[in-house]
Amino acid sequence: MSEDLSATRAYYDDFAQGYEDRRRPNDPHGYHALLDDLEIELVERYGRGKRVLEAGCGTGLILEKIRGFASEAKGIDLSPGMLAKARARGLDVVEGSVTNLPYADASFDVTVSFKVLAHVPDIGKALAEMVRVTVPGGVVLAEFYNPLSLRALAKKYGPAGKISASQTEAAVYTRFDAPWELPKILPPNVKIEGARGVRIVTPAAQAMGIPLVGTFLKKAERRLADTKASIFGGFYVAILRKG
Repeated sequence: MSEDLSATRAYYDDFAQGYEDRRRPNDPHGYHALLDDLEIELVERYGRGKRVLEAGCGTGLILEKIRGFASEAKGIDLSPGMLAKARARGLDVVEGSVTNLPYADASFDVTVSFKVLAHVPDIGKALAEMVRVTVPGGVVLAEFYNPLSLRALAKKYGPAGKISASQTEAAVYTRFDAPWELPKILPPNVKIEGARGVRIVTPAAQAMGIPLVGTFLKKAERRLADTKASIFGGFYVAILRKG
């Protein structure tokens, strides 16, 4: 890989050590589980019985679920530390960058990426690569960090979250792309078919742990995810169709 990814790789290798502490299987019904479920359900909508690639699969928490309904489920990630955990799950994963996917053109029916593109400076190249490895008529599910959201406000004015004993989220490049700006960075051979909003009304992850409040938020997030309110999702998943 020609691009310098050493700092990003080191960040995620460090993150991998405690990545699942607040996620499944340690917290099967919390904030992160809800986000994962909303993303997984969208993948299943388009990827059941089909070949699916997850670009930026991390420790494989989502990819493991995809494997349950896809005919083929593969993953790629930059971090050897993350991939070690994914391989321990028996997943088909390789090391690499989303801006240089090691697959032939039209290898997958559905290509997805969650919480990854926001950390890629050359996001246009990453999106072009995801589209390249997808078959004509196939679907790309690309998740962006949305500046028009409660989450963006929390990230802007709150302290950077800790990812390990020595690092915070401030150590990695992060971008926010508004839904109406996406046509400027998308490849020309795709069209936006729809969107799903994730974390629309939840003000903070900790709110999920409050009795009654957490139950209300979970129901509201599911009810609003595929409505026009998706434009306020902290995680905005664009549903793209390749021409």
